[in-house]
Amino acid sequence: MKLYNFWRSTAATRVRIALNLKGLNIAHEEIDLFAGAHQEPAFLALNPQAMVPALALDDGTLLTQSLAIIDYLDAIAPTPLLTPTDPILKAKVQAAAYAVAIDIHPITSMAISSRVEALKPGHRMQWILDVMALRLPMVETLLGREKGPYAFGAQVTLADLCLVAQLYNARDFGLDLTPYPRLREIDAACLALPAFQTAMPRDISQPSPA
Repeated sequence: MKLYNFWRSTAATRVRIALNLKGLNIAHEEIDLFAGAHQEPAFLALNPQAMVPALALDDGTLLTQSLAIIDYLDAIAPTPLLTPTDPILKAKVQAAAYAVAIDIHPITSMAISSRVEALKPGHRMQWILDVMALRLPMVETLLGREKGPYAFGAQVTLADLCLVAQLYNARDFGLDLTPYPRLREIDAACLALPAFQTAMPRDISQPSPA
């Protein structure tokens, strides 16, 4: 298998964490989004969605979209299982994961925020901060109902992968996370694990390249 990846991609970070947790060491190929490599004909021929991550299987099959890739990884390497089998817990984990990966991340992504910048120059960063400040309190309330140390108890789940990748962005863009004690608790517990540490784009103390 080969992962088409970009170091700064939030969605790719989720998949890198999943691969680490499952102990899957696969080939990586960097697709530089900042340089527009995802729009190059060679990559578009491979993945018409022009996005990372993309996972190429040994038989040539290409899987796209981080949540779908993680679901596939759960199927082929179910230890640890990131989406629980219990139907109620599964629905809760997916709801929390989607609240981040669907309701927050796409709206703050480079593809959308660059369009905001084109329409209102100088407003990109404020757009990103406003969206996260609007949505993260909802996630804080949702996960505040659950016991720690992780989002849903003593086992890491898909919800943790999505949350930690997004909180990296929040810190990187200068959002004050003080109002979110539960999210910070989850983040700290996850970042104590090597599987998360080595999957992060870089040290969050470094300035954003964006």
